[in-house]
Amino acid sequence: MLHSKPLFPDALYSAAQVRDLDARLIAAGTPGFELMQRAAHAAWRAIRRRWPDAKQLTVMAGRGNNAGDGYLIAALAKRAGWQVTVLAVGDCAALAGDARSAYEEAMAAHVDIQPWQQQALTGIVVDALLGTGLKGDVRAPYAQAIEAINDSGRPVVAVDLPSGLCADTGRTLGCAVRADLTVTFIGLKIGLFTGDAPDQVGECVFDDLQADPDIIRQTPVSIKRLDTFNLPRLAPRPPTAHKGMFGRVLVVGGDLGFGGAALLATESTLRCGAGMVTLATRPEHITAALARFPEVMSAGVSSANQLYALIEPASVLVVGPGLGQHGWGRSLLSAAANASRAQVWDADALNQLATGAVRLPADSVITPHPGEAARLLGIDTKAVQADRPAAARALAKKFNTVCVLKGSGSLVANPAGDLALANHGHPAMATGGLGDVLSGVIGALMAQKMPAYDAACLGVWLHALAGEKCGASGRGLAAADLIPVIRQLLEEHQPCLS
Repeated sequence: MLHSKPLFPDALYSAAQVRDLDARLIAAGTPGFELMQRAAHAAWRAIRRRWPDAKQLTVMAGRGNNAGDGYLIAALAKRAGWQVTVLAVGDCAALAGDARSAYEEAMAAHVDIQPWQQQALTGIVVDALLGTGLKGDVRAPYAQAIEAINDSGRPVVAVDLPSGLCADTGRTLGCAVRADLTVTFIGLKIGLFTGDAPDQVGECVFDDLQADPDIIRQTPVSIKRLDTFNLPRLAPRPPTAHKGMFGRVLVVGGDLGFGGAALLATESTLRCGAGMVTLATRPEHITAALARFPEVMSAGVSSANQLYALIEPASVLVVGPGLGQHGWGRSLLSAAANASRAQVWDADALNQLATGAVRLPADSVITPHPGEAARLLGIDTKAVQADRPAAARALAKKFNTVCVLKGSGSLVANPAGDLALANHGHPAMATGGLGDVLSGVIGALMAQKMPAYDAACLGVWLHALAGEKCGASGRGLAAADLIPVIRQLLEEHQPCLS
């Protein structure tokens, strides 16, 4: 699981942007070899913090600047009295520029440098094979070297990025190193936080290598990483606050056999501060709804005609949790789609949207998981996961809406091209009902007059961090477990009273 540090910046960059940053730092007067030395020292400090009792290091080195970092780490470890071996997967004769200088420094430190010939890996293994420049799938001999690292059973530290992981998308390019620790430099890469990254990156440590902040600020940010210091703000409530000031949310869903989804969305809406909440669901579910939350106005509806009267006073609609794809759900969705209200669409509402049977109202939010996103875009799930940022932006543009692409490293996109990422979460969140909770959170924030994009960003962050906290207890997480934690987090970070 990837953990953010308190001092992580919120800017995420593509590999090309980080290379441009590196070039501009050099042009401004910092020699490239000095930057490489700073990177090696940063990695060496991180290794010693993580494994203070280790005394043995094996560096797997390629041919570019990533290998240069590895050679300098080897020299530092050797001078500290460690037993060090560099296994050169790339031809040392092909090293040039700063990487050649790093190789020569390792030689001067009397580091044992050998060609890689499937030797056993010992001690801490340093992945200095490929770095951020990889485009296509990993090829021989690097694919075999990555396999050897992953099969070694040794602790692994990746330099800048696990080899084989796409710096721009987090996609595994054929195969990728599974690191316990990744030390990354200058600018945080998008691919460290989404896609396959959480399985490959391990603990992430960032060092800006003392880069000039003015130069960093000149580079446009590709994606904003959501954190406590940059979240959209809910205004504190005045002492004279009353329920009419904070919106009325109508939750529409819960066909026969799926009533729980609508109840979860309703409860999270109620607990996140909506002034009034109404649930429109199958009449068979009303008793359960009243028993669970008597504060909610629960209405049994059998047809779209009965829904119109409930839509009229609503300021925001949450549509789709447990809606089903039969006639009942389709008729209710059609009525909602024709209402000029801000809406959050999830689950079966998205499946109907993908067929073209309905149109999404303005000022809305969609919250697809990768499978739903694939249906909405007319591609397969693998293509969505191969470039999650591009998929999120494509959905926002296609439907002229705010899109939350759920999954590891959830993304929020708007039609203007803005993109935000939440890097919290936990594997225990792999259970049913969490999306229903999220839709309710976002709907409640929109009802409190948050713009759709801001509500989605704050809602996704609250949901992900609550899942991370609840997941600390291990397997068996239930979606309802998140709701009180989300409420607590909202109050901690954005108090009701100023």
